[in-house]
Amino acid sequence: MSSRPAPAPVVDPDAILARARLTFDIEAQAVLGLKDRVGPSFVDAVRKILEVRGRVVVMGMGKSGHVGRKIAATLASTGTPAMFVHPAEASHGDLGMIKAVDLVLAISNSGEVQELTVILPVVKRQGVPLIAMTGRADSTLGRHADIVLDAGVSKEACPLNLAPTASTTAQMAMGDALAVALLDARGFGSEDFARSHPGGALGRKLLTHVSDVMRSDAEVPRVAPTASLSELMREMSSKGLGATAVVDAEGRAIGIFTDGDLRRKVETGADLRALTAADVMHPGPRTLRADALAVEAAELMENHRITSVLVVDAAGLLIGALSINDLMRAKVI
Repeated sequence: MSSRPAPAPVVDPDAILARARLTFDIEAQAVLGLKDRVGPSFVDAVRKILEVRGRVVVMGMGKSGHVGRKIAATLASTGTPAMFVHPAEASHGDLGMIKAVDLVLAISNSGEVQELTVILPVVKRQGVPLIAMTGRADSTLGRHADIVLDAGVSKEACPLNLAPTASTTAQMAMGDALAVALLDARGFGSEDFARSHPGGALGRKLLTHVSDVMRSDAEVPRVAPTASLSELMREMSSKGLGATAVVDAEGRAIGIFTDGDLRRKVETGADLRALTAADVMHPGPRTLRADALAVEAAELMENHRITSVLVVDAAGLLIGALSINDLMRAKVI
């Protein structure tokens, strides 16, 4: 006896959009509701975390656990050492990861999740400070906590009022508020952030120096002021920078000549055969030191509408060069 397939759900575009908009409204109200409820306990939580010599150990089950992992990651990347420990695993050995110098941030909307509440007495016996993020201050979690952060919501976005939706959004927002307040209190700056994100765009911009991306030694095109224009062009072509430095007898950069300069000279109709590098160069070229940030080179090129820059040492001796293409390959721009 064959069973009939279930009928396909009826798609009502108006109903779908209405439900989506209602979800946004409910979750936005849940987050805005937190604004009026943060107060002395939130300040106490920030102070307590700043005092901790160890790590913030974030714990949570189910959807709160997923939120907890994100909060731990955000804390760690913004200057507050943190890690996530699963409550169920904690009961089977992972509690050994929590030390007396740590602090526990436990997340549960109901405050009655068994896997979490069963380990709270152990955490308290260790003398570990406990901050609860919950929707019920009178719950088991709330009663055990030293500090309670109220992340309660009036209702979930789920039409059955069952699936964690608005409550997890509120938890996420509270965690972000905590991380940002701690970041600000620590004076955590963009360079600190870059050190935590060396592989990201900001990390590349703030940690990459000119010395990391510049061409050096034989890769740097250079000619003497007496070099003929044909010699200058051969040097530019062989090194592929689109420009060449003009250096004096000591090796100081006294000028630069680019592909664009060559085109402009040709357009004038002048006899180029008799010209030397000194005749065609731009004197006083834009230069940078090797220890400058690569992003400074990008800004210099943008501000002066140039595509290459020379790198010199403290004495003005030419030690390198880089182009906008070098910066693009390094993903600085």
